[in-house]
Amino acid sequence: FPPSLQVFPSQDPLDRADFNAVEYINALFPTEQSLANIDEVVNKIRLKIRRLDDNIRTVVRGQTNVGQDGRQALEEAQKAIQQLFGKIKDIKDKAEKSEQMVKEITRDIKQLDHAKRHLTTSITTLNHLHMLAGGVDSLEAMTRRRQYGEVANLLQGVVNVLEHFNKYMGIPQIRQLSERVKAAQNELGQQILADFEEAFPSQGTKRTGGPSNVLRDACLVANVLDPRIKQEIIKKFIKQHLSEYLVLFQENQDVAWLDKIDRRYAWIKRQLVDYEEKYGRMFPPEWCMTERIAVEFCHVTRAELSKIMRTRAKEIEVKLLLFAIQRTTNFEGLLAKRFSGCTLADGTVKKPEVPPPSTNPFLEDETGAETDEIVIEKSDTDKPKKPKVPDNPFHGIVSKCFEPHLYVYIESQDKNLGELIDRFVADFKAQGPPKPNVDEGGAVLPSCADLFVYYKKCMVQCSQLSTGEPMIALTTIFQKYLREYAWKILSGNLPKTTSSSGGLTITSLLKEKEGSEVAKFTLEELCLICSILSTAEYCLATTQQLEEKLKEKVDASLMERINLTGEMDTFSIVISNSIQLLVQDLDAACDPALTAMSKMQWQNVEHVGDQSPYVTSVILHIKQNVPIIRDNLASTRKYFTQFCIKFANSFIPKFINHLFKCKPISMVGAEQLLLDTHSLKMVLLDLPSIGSQVVRKAPASYTKIVVKGMTRAEMILKVVMAPHEPPVVFVDNYIKLLADCSTDTFQKILDMKGLKRSEQSSMLDLFRLRLPAPPPGGDGSSLSLSAPTPEQESSRIRKLEKLIKKRL
Repeated sequence: FPPSLQVFPSQDPLDRADFNAVEYINALFPTEQSLANIDEVVNKIRLKIRRLDDNIRTVVRGQTNVGQDGRQALEEAQKAIQQLFGKIKDIKDKAEKSEQMVKEITRDIKQLDHAKRHLTTSITTLNHLHMLAGGVDSLEAMTRRRQYGEVANLLQGVVNVLEHFNKYMGIPQIRQLSERVKAAQNELGQQILADFEEAFPSQGTKRTGGPSNVLRDACLVANVLDPRIKQEIIKKFIKQHLSEYLVLFQENQDVAWLDKIDRRYAWIKRQLVDYEEKYGRMFPPEWCMTERIAVEFCHVTRAELSKIMRTRAKEIEVKLLLFAIQRTTNFEGLLAKRFSGCTLADGTVKKPEVPPPSTNPFLEDETGAETDEIVIEKSDTDKPKKPKVPDNPFHGIVSKCFEPHLYVYIESQDKNLGELIDRFVADFKAQGPPKPNVDEGGAVLPSCADLFVYYKKCMVQCSQLSTGEPMIALTTIFQKYLREYAWKILSGNLPKTTSSSGGLTITSLLKEKEGSEVAKFTLEELCLICSILSTAEYCLATTQQLEEKLKEKVDASLMERINLTGEMDTFSIVISNSIQLLVQDLDAACDPALTAMSKMQWQNVEHVGDQSPYVTSVILHIKQNVPIIRDNLASTRKYFTQFCIKFANSFIPKFINHLFKCKPISMVGAEQLLLDTHSLKMVLLDLPSIGSQVVRKAPASYTKIVVKGMTRAEMILKVVMAPHEPPVVFVDNYIKLLADCSTDTFQKILDMKGLKRSEQSSMLDLFRLRLPAPPPGGDGSSLSLSAPTPEQESSRIRKLEKLIKKRL
């Protein structure tokens, strides 16, 4: 829009920038009849023109005097600005004069302020100097008289006053006073050390002196002196206090050995009580002398125990070692209750780090870990338990000396676990396999729970002894016996399959009453396999939890060395082998029936009847085995599903291979086989819940395998039933139904139809010609078509059902 329209909006077409006169006139006179009003329109336009002329004239006249008025206003503004600049300059000059006047007035006042400040500083410094000189004289006199009570307060004041003269050390008198103060401090230090040496001599075991007010005040003075004086007093006192301990518990003394370790801790307890009674008030509370004595006792004890254990390493037994460790850890716990650990800042013992939160279901309360059985529940994973945080700053201050000798404990656990595994093997042989208990499902072998309870006890016990390399060694032992349990107890007791079929004849296979004789495994053996499978599943889950718990117990730097993946894989192999045994057993039981099917004379079948005897035999074996397996694997439902899937993957291809052996087949024989195949398909689809009162929907993965495999068997029979004339239609029908472009499969179909070799040769040539072209870069020797969609399979199944109903 033009600027005029933006300022004065208008809807009049005459004001538009793109005004078109022709369009405007056409809009006024759209038809010939409207021309009758032309005079009225012309008059309106003329009136509008006159009004616009009047408005323009008025505006032009109004603008005649605008220029003259603007120039006059500009001149007046310039004059006002000049007057304003003049006033501002006057104000600035007056401000400068006022500032100069103020400076002249306050010059004398500033000089007085500086003089007052210097005078105050001089007076204060002279007072400090007087106090320093008097204090130094008093300090020297009191030191000679050993008036430590007064010296403690005076010395701190003198030191504080001397700090004010640090910038005046260039003055000889001040430097001389400073040197006198340092000399007095040195003299006090040597004098206090001499007093303590006299009261508590380091030579001899008997204490000739005792606590006194002089020594108590001397300790207060030592707080002000060089920290080395305080450290020397503490060191000498503790050394003299523990001198008797070193004599009583020398390496050659009978009480020094581990079996009498209680006497060491009893001795220090008595000494601490004696110290509190006699010397508790002599030392300042902030020195924490009681704790320092206990800590030094721990260091000395650790060194003495390490030395004697190295000397008598061959005499260390497991019970003796555990006894000493238990008493030592109890003593460390007692120290944690009595002291705060504030004197451990030297870094000899570090406080344990807080472990991160864990969701480990293997975690249990440590107090009951030695006796409680490990129970795995799904709810445990939903409620993570926070691990117990060790808060003992004294942990390991003495017991660290036992760590180099923990190999004795590890070797003992190795021996005990070996005996435990041997006992499990002997008990299993003596008691035999677990009795079938179909109502309650397959039971986990009790020996696995005993094994993991023992593992838990060892792990907790070892973590209390050390969280370093001994835990790694114990983990290695755990791995060793987990593998032995898997092979000796689980895999070693799986029933063995036999190669013979029991001498059964085809005739006996066709008798339903004798079908039960086909099963290779007895009921007890099936229950045993399921029990071993459930036990392996329990061990697999618990081993994973054991690995997590071990990583929590061990030092963070060693976590990567704990890996039980190999043992978990071993239990997975046991599970896989158990499932494979169950599948082989049922599969072998069905083999004679399938063999009988392939040996029947299908070209002589005259009419379609009920399902064939071999189908009844297969169904009978399935109904005998599957409910037992399902009930015994009730607690491990996923592995029962794996069993069903593996059986379907094994049985269906075997059934199709036996179908190819049924040759030649007549039309009626093919219809009977189609009926039998449909019956087997229905049974297989119902396999997971067969014989169960509670009907469950079969898993989708299993149903897909059965439908795909058995539909292929049905399609094979449909191709066999189709006429082979004309050949082109037969070949196209085969390719469409089976989606299999293998010449071997087509050859087998032709054999089933009973065609002559000459007919088969021409049919094979035609088949090769009708094959779809291979994809670019593909192998032309073996082609495959895309599998039929689920809608196509559903349509074929409905047609098949109609055909069967029609035949029946």
